[in-house]
Amino acid sequence: MQRLAIYDMDKTITRSPTWTPFLRAWAMRRPWRIAALAMTVAPAALYLGKRIDRARLKEMTQRLVMGRGAATPSVERIAGRFAARIVAGKVWDDARAQIAADRAAGYRVVMATASYDFYVRPIAAQLGIADVIATPSTIEGGRLRPRIAGENCYGEAKLRMVEAWMARERIARSDTHIRFYSDHVSDAPTLDWADEAFAVNPHAPLLALAEEKGWAVLRWR
Repeated sequence: MQRLAIYDMDKTITRSPTWTPFLRAWAMRRPWRIAALAMTVAPAALYLGKRIDRARLKEMTQRLVMGRGAATPSVERIAGRFAARIVAGKVWDDARAQIAADRAAGYRVVMATASYDFYVRPIAAQLGIADVIATPSTIEGGRLRPRIAGENCYGEAKLRMVEAWMARERIARSDTHIRFYSDHVSDAPTLDWADEAFAVNPHAPLLALAEEKGWAVLRWR
């Protein structure tokens, strides 16, 4: 029997979301992009008005702040520095402890997050997590393009992407015990599919669902 411990990232492992802070970190290295940060309120308003979905919101904010094509060496350099800051000061101590406990119990630790892969992978690497399932970015001609290369790893898509990753790794669901940790009700499909579901610092909708389903509730600090 194989064992997987799958973790969401934003507000599960980290204390707060990471996309806007990453855009801010990018803009601070390019002062001419700082004004673009203020412009991201426009796509945010479209999203809140249900005119665009989360995937399009990401693409639009990336285009505004990072441009039509950011050179991959620059992306890698800034993503690495950003990851170091996140891991040093924005990760729950209890998340670190649980990851270590899962490893000690023989679980293969996986990160599954809606955040973009180009900055998630450095964060995961600094946490010692080799297996990452994240929203795939588009690299063309040595540049990062503002286009998702597939599905946004969110909601039901996250479960599909986890299952696809397991198929590539030749991990049979019938022969695997799975734990899944998340803070948000959007991960209900994956929480329901897991053998052990953990609602971490859940917001009200997830807390209500966890109580209904009998999922464990964790309060991480």
